[in-house]
Amino acid sequence: MIPVTEFRQFSEQQPALRVLKPWWDVFTDYLSVVMLMIGVFGCTLQVMQDKIICLPQKMSSPNQTTPSLNKTDLGLETLSPLQSQMLSLPKEMKGRKTDLDLQQYSFINQMCYEKALHWYAKYFPYLVLIHTLIFMVCSNFWFKFPGSSSKIEHFISILGKCFDSPWTTRALSEVSGENPEERDHKKNSAYRSNVNVPPSETNLEKTQSLRSIPEKIVVDKPTASALDKKEGEQAKALFEKVKKFRLHVEEGDILYIMYVRQTVVKVLKFLLIIAYNSILVPEVQITVKCNVDIQDMTGYKHFSCNHTMAHLFSKLSYCYLCFVAVYGLTSLYTSYWLFYRSLKEYSFEYVRQETGIDDIPDVKNDFAFMLHMIDQYDPLYSKRFAVFLSEVSENKLKQLNLNHEWTAEKLRQRLQTNANNRLELQLFMLSGLPDTIFEVTELQSLKLEIINNVTIPASISQLEDLQELSLYQCCLKLHTTATSFLKENLKVLRVKFDDSRELPNWLYGLRNLEELYLTGSLSPDASKNVVLESLRELKCLKTLSLKSSLAKILQSIVDVSSHLQRLYIYNDGTKLVMLNNLKKMVNLTELELVRCDLERIPHAIFSLTNLQELDLKENNLRSIEEIVSFQHLRKLICLKLWHNSIMYIPEHIKKLGSLERLYFCHNKIEILPSHLFLCNKLRYLDLSNNDIRFIPPEIGVLQSLQYFSVTFNKIENLPDELFFCKKLKTLKLGKNALSILSPKISYLLLLTHLDLKGNHFEVLPPELRFCRALKRSGLIVEDTLFEMLPSDIRDQMKAE
Repeated sequence: MIPVTEFRQFSEQQPALRVLKPWWDVFTDYLSVVMLMIGVFGCTLQVMQDKIICLPQKMSSPNQTTPSLNKTDLGLETLSPLQSQMLSLPKEMKGRKTDLDLQQYSFINQMCYEKALHWYAKYFPYLVLIHTLIFMVCSNFWFKFPGSSSKIEHFISILGKCFDSPWTTRALSEVSGENPEERDHKKNSAYRSNVNVPPSETNLEKTQSLRSIPEKIVVDKPTASALDKKEGEQAKALFEKVKKFRLHVEEGDILYIMYVRQTVVKVLKFLLIIAYNSILVPEVQITVKCNVDIQDMTGYKHFSCNHTMAHLFSKLSYCYLCFVAVYGLTSLYTSYWLFYRSLKEYSFEYVRQETGIDDIPDVKNDFAFMLHMIDQYDPLYSKRFAVFLSEVSENKLKQLNLNHEWTAEKLRQRLQTNANNRLELQLFMLSGLPDTIFEVTELQSLKLEIINNVTIPASISQLEDLQELSLYQCCLKLHTTATSFLKENLKVLRVKFDDSRELPNWLYGLRNLEELYLTGSLSPDASKNVVLESLRELKCLKTLSLKSSLAKILQSIVDVSSHLQRLYIYNDGTKLVMLNNLKKMVNLTELELVRCDLERIPHAIFSLTNLQELDLKENNLRSIEEIVSFQHLRKLICLKLWHNSIMYIPEHIKKLGSLERLYFCHNKIEILPSHLFLCNKLRYLDLSNNDIRFIPPEIGVLQSLQYFSVTFNKIENLPDELFFCKKLKTLKLGKNALSILSPKISYLLLLTHLDLKGNHFEVLPPELRFCRALKRSGLIVEDTLFEMLPSDIRDQMKAE
């Protein structure tokens, strides 16, 4: 006998897979078990009992009669009473003599079973067993097929983790305020033991009004601590797994196709069974006439047989047909459900409405089909799984993890003083903005680099001292209250962007902003790069810096021309033309046009009568004859013409009497005109990296000179008049061809930095001892020359 447990592998699966078995699959599994028992029971009877019993049938003529005998014929009337009494005693009954032994009967039974019994009556239990096994295989084939089983197992694994994750309970309780969820969470948290909930609260209905109950807030607050760092990291990993799984599963519909195919096979199988069984069940009869030609072996040709299990098989067959009919109707319902519902699309609309998480996306293909199947088991699975499809939920989790990692004390340790003498906090490549930042109330400058999808909350208003904000490749959004706060408090804004999403729209409303620094590709054409909108609302803007590839002065810059004081344009080598708009910026005090491919000094600059500093670094200037027009700029004190290709300095330079700082370094100047030193207010003169061979003695006129650099030139001798500039603090003579340093170096009593390295000196003058402000760190010279100085001079320089 074959035990039913041997067939369990065809129907039973891993316990976790039950979530993908809707009620009809569970119901048909039980029907399959019953039908399997019918088949096994029939097969057992076939094996254990005699299948058929046959008796020979002797044929007689219809006219042949049996003669009737009376007592006279038998001679009974002459018997004595004792003899009559003996005749009346019971006698052994004997049947018809067939002259057949047991082996012949067995042979006749086998022959009649094979020749006379209908095939359906013989193989009915085996057919039931085969059909039932096919039903079982069809019901669970998609769990075994390699192309679908891997996806199912992966999905079930992720689903179980999502369902049991503490983050799921926390997310749902935060956004939906459902009391069952809260009770479940409180039951699993340590806080549960410290809160006494009145029995009456357990009877409250699930309504939106419960969100306003103060007790709910008290319960929700400790949930942040209930989710520790490890659980947060596990939930973060789940979000990544769900994303990758969704991308993989939504590509195809193999699960849907496999399930449809196995359902269609079950329906066809049901129709086949009903069709032929309905016709053949009447063929199962108790009495069977058997005519076999075995007379030479048994002496008989005709037999009358009794099918011993016919009655039972007949009842079992009708019972089997009833179960198959129910099975088939269930399969037909499954087919209706498959073909008349859109199972390749799944909408989380009801979850969005119930939980309040509005960004849960709809899914398609196999992902959608599995979620439909799960809904037939328990819709709560889909609801809890949906939490890990929401970007809002993911961002909240990231925020929680950030708060665990970046505590207020850790942030305070990273505070530094920046160039503007403000306490600055720099955060780089984080997944979000920690809420703990807003506890560092002394923060004055916040610098964020490569942090995307960040929303600054209203709690930024706690940073009352915040005046400076730097956003480098950050996609940032502001809460309404945060926008109002920044409008009133922000003084400096730095933004580095690659596309329009990183250039915040709220910057145009910062009415108290004083300095704006933008780095990125800007264009006046909306079809190219990023458009800088009007800055007209920035009434307090005084400094504007643009690092871009501008071809002309943008209209948005002209909009602030009336109050703009400092304009810095750093191009990437793009030629800047149409500079006439500069004339409108009459209040400019500082102007930098760097790497703008300028070949001449723009004439529009000469109209800026308030200009104090001009920087034309890294252009293509060769001639600066227009420098004569700078005489009209009475306030110009700093002129930077460095990193160009200037060949000579025109004599008109003498007319710039107000100049205090002049930069001619990194050019191709060979001769210094004496007229240059008529700018007697010069305090800073940089002539390094040129081809200068001689310094005119007129340099002694510059009595205000404090910084003089001629490094990387070809100077062989220094005029003594240079040392009459007694206010010199920095003198850079390195990388030249000097061989002698005049003892008059002693006149420079204020000298703190002297660069002599890279020349041909053999010895340094001992008069260096009179330069008492010069220390060893400020003397740039070869170590051998320094060691040749007298020991007292060395000790003097080494002393602090």
